[in-house]
Amino acid sequence: MHDIADFERRGIPGVFIASDPFIDAADAQSERLGISPASLYVSHPIQDRTDEEMANIADEAVDQLVELLTE
Repeated sequence: MHDIADFERRGIPGVFIASDPFIDAADAQSERLGISPASLYVSHPIQDRTDEEMANIADEAVDQLVELLTE
């Protein structure tokens, strides 16, 4: 989250990406940092996923990621 805050201060587009269980924590940290970053949440869990499963998660998220970066 600190990296995204730094990007925003420098005018560099960025998107915070995490898995679903971290939505509340990310919202709380964003509020404490005084930022409202573009955020993308993917299905959980991430660890122990196969390469194919990770590729599917990325394929499902890429269009939304590009949209968030170009808004």
